[in-house]
Amino acid sequence: VSPVVAGLIGASVLVVCVSVTVFVWTCCHQQAEKKHKTPPYKFIHMLKGISIYPETLSNKKKIIKVRRDKDGPGREGGRGNLLVDAAEAGLLSRDKDPRGPTSGSCIDQLPIKMDYGEELRSPITSLTPGESKTTSPSSPEEDVMLGSLTFSVDYNFPKKALVVTIQEAHGLPVMDDQTQGSDPYIKMTILPDKRHRVKTRVLRKTLDPVFDETFTFYGIPYSQLQDLVLHFLVLSFDRFSRDDVIGEVMVPLAGVDPSTGKVQLTRDIIKRNIQKCISRGELQVSLSYQPVAQRMTVVVLKARHLPKMDITGLSGNPYVKVNVYYGRKRIAKKKTHVKKCTLNPIFNESFIYDIPTDLLPDISIEFLVIDFDRTTKNEVVGRLILGAHSVTSSGAEHWREVCESPRKPVAKWHSLSEY
Repeated sequence: VSPVVAGLIGASVLVVCVSVTVFVWTCCHQQAEKKHKTPPYKFIHMLKGISIYPETLSNKKKIIKVRRDKDGPGREGGRGNLLVDAAEAGLLSRDKDPRGPTSGSCIDQLPIKMDYGEELRSPITSLTPGESKTTSPSSPEEDVMLGSLTFSVDYNFPKKALVVTIQEAHGLPVMDDQTQGSDPYIKMTILPDKRHRVKTRVLRKTLDPVFDETFTFYGIPYSQLQDLVLHFLVLSFDRFSRDDVIGEVMVPLAGVDPSTGKVQLTRDIIKRNIQKCISRGELQVSLSYQPVAQRMTVVVLKARHLPKMDITGLSGNPYVKVNVYYGRKRIAKKKTHVKKCTLNPIFNESFIYDIPTDLLPDISIEFLVIDFDRTTKNEVVGRLILGAHSVTSSGAEHWREVCESPRKPVAKWHSLSEY
């Protein structure tokens, strides 16, 4: 063999040996890092003891079909065939509700229309002021018993996972006067970060629902439990309008020690405190009513001091969605343009609605300030309600001035409340 060939063979063998050594070292190093690295946040949803939906922090939507024929089809509370997707875990926007389709029949009998030529869609064909629901999550109510919620808290030390099981609720109030029942479900959020958001399935026509659903949150160190608060929001599903808020339960984990095993807790459901969240910013709107033309002009002027909703801390991209309600049924919706990269946007956009004078006492106008996000779901910054369901004194005063001062634009600043 010539010296040149021998040299080439030796160099090739040397290169192969070095490559194999580097590859083995890299694999060993990555394996060692995985053992000591805290796993990324994710959760697993357990329904009746069956893992039906694993999800990571990414926004990938997964659909997993679980067939449950043991209890037979047609049983209440979804004991038959079950379809669970990302919205079941509360990761999708509110408009994409998995609990059932909404009807879209046109209400020609309602004498309210917009000047944009759009047909108003509503799930009912006729509506009178007496037919609207008497209870509202936004209207003040007398103190009543709202029932109790039973749940358990556990911690998995090897996996650094917080395990919360929502078991059942008892003594919920009647939210639907027609059926004398409720369609309850529960949203759960881990405060203060609010990035762990999940919700249970809807159980139909019951005041004592048994959920038995387990949510496992990975990547939560045990040392941080003392700083966390479990927030349970109990709602009643409404197919035709906004879901009714029954109440809430706040459980600071500072007083809970799951280190020795599962902790069983029962807490009374209390009325939701809408004013608990501050620093949501302010919105300036102007209203004017023309009694002769029976026309309401709504002008979204500007907002200020909006919070940063992006996790990167950058400025938001806000816009305002305007919903008009007759009683508790939404009859019109419109939105402004998106204002890029600002926390003090100026909109100056007007919307006109034809509203008969005799219907004004039952009209409510809702303003939702929303942060537009191209990559993830849009997030509601805050809400303002003027009209029949106004929950603040300033909102009620603004609406009263508009009704008592026809043909005069009335513009005011309002603090936004939590949605």
